[in-house]
Order: sequence, then structure tokens, then C-alpha cells
Amino acid sequence: MKAILFIFIGGGLGSVARYVLSKFNFINAIPYGTLIANILGCFLTGLILAYINKNNGFSKELFLLLATGFCGGFTTFSTFAYENQNFLKSGDYSSFILYTALSFILGLLAVTAGLALIKN
Repeated sequence: MKAILFIFIGGGLGSVARYVLSKFNFINAIPYGTLIANILGCFLTGLILAYINKNNGFSKELFLLLATGFCGGFTTFSTFAYENQNFLKSGDYSSFILYTALSFILGLLAVTAGLALIKN
């Protein structure tokens, strides 16, 4: 039950942070708020996982709060899929391709950067 509470608190905080960030769409063609949340969440996940691998003193509760809860609530595949569905429905294929490619490539690079930053 304690684990669920940590996930609940972290997830709530992550969801609120994502909502606030999603209000900053710098160019209407691409939902940059969601893109930034997903990339930043990938980077934070990489940092957390690398820190855990490097230091055995990381508590399970802190992992559940930060990685599972906060990062899980902060990043969102469902919003990403919905926004892409809107691009497809409106026939905006260039935004669909650009947003999907940026999300995938930058997300992968962000996790790698987070892992590398702590590893060294």
C-alpha cells in the first residue's frame, strides 16, 4: 500500500507538471509542450535509472515516487497518440511525420544522455 501512495503522489505531480508545460505551444503546428515533456521525462528517467545502477543506496520508495510516479505521469504516450491522430485526421501529414520523428529520436537521445551523464 505504501508503494501505491508513492506512485500516486509522484504521478499526480508529474501530471500537473505536464499540464502546465502543455500550455506552452510555441508554434501551433507542433504540440511542443507535450514534446518537451516527453523528452525531458525520458532524460529524467535516464538519470534516475543510471543513478540507481551506480548507487545501491537508492530507496525503492524514491524510485517509485520519481521514476514510476513522476516520470510516468509527466510523460504521456496517450496524448502523443491523440495529437498525432488529429494530424492524420486533418491531413497534416508533414506535422505528423515531424512530430513522430522528433519524439522518437529526441526521446531516445534524452534517455541515452541521462544514462551517460550519471555513468561518467
